[in-house]
Amino acid sequence: MIRFIVVASFVVLFLILSIPLLIAEWIIGKFNMELKGKSSLAIVNWAFRWVLRLSGVKITCIGEERVPKDRAVLYIGNHRSYFDIVMTYVRVPRMTGYIAKIEMEKIPLLSNWMKNLHCLFLDRKDLKQGAKIIVTAVNKVKEGISICIFPEGTRNKTPDTFLPFHAGSFKIAEKTGCPIVPMAINNAADIFEDHTPRIKKTHVVIEYGDPIWPEQLSREDRKRLSEITLERIREMYFKNKELV
Repeated sequence: MIRFIVVASFVVLFLILSIPLLIAEWIIGKFNMELKGKSSLAIVNWAFRWVLRLSGVKITCIGEERVPKDRAVLYIGNHRSYFDIVMTYVRVPRMTGYIAKIEMEKIPLLSNWMKNLHCLFLDRKDLKQGAKIIVTAVNKVKEGISICIFPEGTRNKTPDTFLPFHAGSFKIAEKTGCPIVPMAINNAADIFEDHTPRIKKTHVVIEYGDPIWPEQLSREDRKRLSEITLERIREMYFKNKELV
């Protein structure tokens, strides 16, 4: 419980004390959007690294060298914890926007930092809005900004299972030709969700799989893109269970 209080206090203090930084970032953005993106990424990564340090999270990362560094990619991962975003964001090699649930847009200051980092807010109940978000994400990738999405649509609360991947998420890769990077995350819910509100020292394994290039797939496999990606993630996940 003490660790939860420490982490929560750090997050609240960071958000409050970062108000002058948000103002500075807004001014920088008026003159140089690229510099604003880089500085916002550095600031948020610093905060996220402290969150992980204070939480006692140890991460074993496998296959990071498989992630293309010279182009935007679409990260696809399984999702069991809020910490999935924190743990994966500190490892991205370039600007990356996450697709988050629309409720997060209502959180003051946090949503400002998320918008600085090109995050998009998805209303799962509004199909029309969801289609617009996909179009926006496609444009982000064309601008060289990677996108990360957890296509189960919500945090899966059942250990060692996977919810079906929403096929619409994969249109980002289909329409841009960017590679899909499968991410398998093991043991993330043991940090917090499995025993809320306690935060527990935890060992998490993250593996990045070989990129999947939609254009290199047959027509039939392109129709099964979500299933193929889920199969890759499931394979890595169960392979790595013995490591946690």
